[in-house]
Amino acid sequence: MKESAKLFTPAKIGSMTVKNRVVMAPMATDFADGDGSVSDKLRAYYEARARGGVGLITLEVCSIDSLFPYVPRTLGLWDDSLVPGLKTLTDAVHGNGAKIIPQLAHPGPESLSTIFSGTETVGPSAGIRNGITRMKCRELTIDEIKEILQKFGDAALRARQAGFDGVEFHAAHAYMLAGSFLSALKNRRSDEYGGTVEGRLRFCREAIESIKRAAGNDFPVIMRISADELVPGGRTVRETQYILPRLVASGVDAFHVSAGVYPDTSWRVIPPAGTPLGINTSLSRMIKEATDVPVMVVGRITSPGLAEDILQREEADLVVLGRALLADPEFVNKAREGRDDDIAPCIGCGLGCVTNRELGGDMTCLVNPAVGREEERPEPAAKKKRIMVVGAGPAGLEFSRAAARRGHEVTLYEKDDRPGGQLNLAAVVRSKREILGLIRHQVRQAEKAGVGPLTGVEVTAAMIQEQKPDAVVIATGARTCTPGICGFENCGILCSREVLAGGVDIDSGKVLIIGGGMVGCEVAEFLASPGDSVSETRTEVAIIEMNEGIGLDMFSEARYFMINSLREKGVRLYTGSTVTELFDDGAAIERGGKKIELRGFDYLVNATGAQPANELASSLESYSGEVYTIGDAREPRQALHAIAEAWDLGNKI
Repeated sequence: MKESAKLFTPAKIGSMTVKNRVVMAPMATDFADGDGSVSDKLRAYYEARARGGVGLITLEVCSIDSLFPYVPRTLGLWDDSLVPGLKTLTDAVHGNGAKIIPQLAHPGPESLSTIFSGTETVGPSAGIRNGITRMKCRELTIDEIKEILQKFGDAALRARQAGFDGVEFHAAHAYMLAGSFLSALKNRRSDEYGGTVEGRLRFCREAIESIKRAAGNDFPVIMRISADELVPGGRTVRETQYILPRLVASGVDAFHVSAGVYPDTSWRVIPPAGTPLGINTSLSRMIKEATDVPVMVVGRITSPGLAEDILQREEADLVVLGRALLADPEFVNKAREGRDDDIAPCIGCGLGCVTNRELGGDMTCLVNPAVGREEERPEPAAKKKRIMVVGAGPAGLEFSRAAARRGHEVTLYEKDDRPGGQLNLAAVVRSKREILGLIRHQVRQAEKAGVGPLTGVEVTAAMIQEQKPDAVVIATGARTCTPGICGFENCGILCSREVLAGGVDIDSGKVLIIGGGMVGCEVAEFLASPGDSVSETRTEVAIIEMNEGIGLDMFSEARYFMINSLREKGVRLYTGSTVTELFDDGAAIERGGKKIELRGFDYLVNATGAQPANELASSLESYSGEVYTIGDAREPRQALHAIAEAWDLGNKI
């Protein structure tokens, strides 16, 4: 992309000048220290994005009251003692040419205060449930509202003292305190802070005024807002257009446009793979028509070309990138240098940035395992080794790239006719076609490091013994497991991988899928036609799953779409069911204490999980060189873990 592109021109937000029009979205990391202060890990994470060329960084939520933390290791702006640590962060970011603002918020109903301090959560109205604890909040009194408004001002002053260039005020998604006050979905008050549009707007206006009063009128305030809440009874874009001038009059210098509410339409808050790129741009254009202050838009902006197109079409003044900057902190620098093909693609999987955090792990990224480990700088190998890598799936490709860049001589073999491994099967599913971009990126980066996959070559133990490499890395993946179910060996059941690979021709009839995890759901969606096409014969599909829900190993927002798709296609679900026997045309199950026979199926498909395909590793137990097994060949897991494991070994071997 040419440096003259609009994407790389300066932008003005109030008194702040940003060097380009790329803004980093606020994303919770849990990288701060437990007392609300800045950790070395967090500082390195943000410094890497500043070094990568982004114009403005929006810090994750900074809680304004220590009694009401947003996440377990929330960043804090509730006390003067936190200012010096925050100053080290702003200095690091400024030293790399970027501007930085914190996102100020009181979590309100979303606070984890009940868990950490025993303090009851609060909100505009009683009864709003916390999405994690499921506990209901109590209604704030007028006096308590006034105290919170003062805390917004106090926090903004500390932000200025810490060297921040402004603040973002979070009032989107009918979420946290300000968003809950602004939305009729959660604000049921009849006093001056509710009842009418102006009443619901009052908390936000007074919070912004408190910020300006404390930090100064020249201290920019950006407001994150849902242009349209997209649910019945919620705020429409027309109503949002109506309130914009009132917010600007209170001191808003720019709007950060999102859409939807949490959790009802959380797929618009964090759009998963399969949703439209630039998903909020039609709304940001309408917001831009109703205000003279700059408008920023977020939502599935995954490439420099798309970002430039949004600006050229005047759908927004700045573009906000979140997960794209996790996948590649150097996104902006590479775009400016015309190296678009070297940008690591965000595939919208949500597994590292969202799901891993929800499960209690650290925030990371499937595409970029270095997220949260920016302090670790791989060093050149102390001793150059000849390494043979067997398997050019996601783990084999990632290891080869990392090891070769450190100076090792790496040869990569793949028995199939193309690299990518199981990612090729995953990309068969319509909503996951962006995975093809990841395969292309991994192959390109391995080749640039000097490793071209040798396809169509099956490696044997004899071949390894003959070549005598210093190290062998087994990345041969996994195969569909063989469950110990009575009748399995004789029922003619098909393998889910063969179905997705097109090795089995299923045009119509009735299909019973054993296993309702992500793979089973994807096979079901792949096979089930809508049944309303005159040119197609309907394929009827049913899923048996032992858990009480299907797709439980999926990113929650992607699971929402999957379940809706299966319902639309008429897929029958037998959850909470254990298969006790398989027949040629069906299965016997136990469900709710009852035994049921499901018969009359034309095809049975096994999607019960995977087992390592690591026979080669077993045959090398006496090999004199180093032998490592990574990815699914070591233990079947998601690509998130396979790539991270490969990255780790490649940077240490």
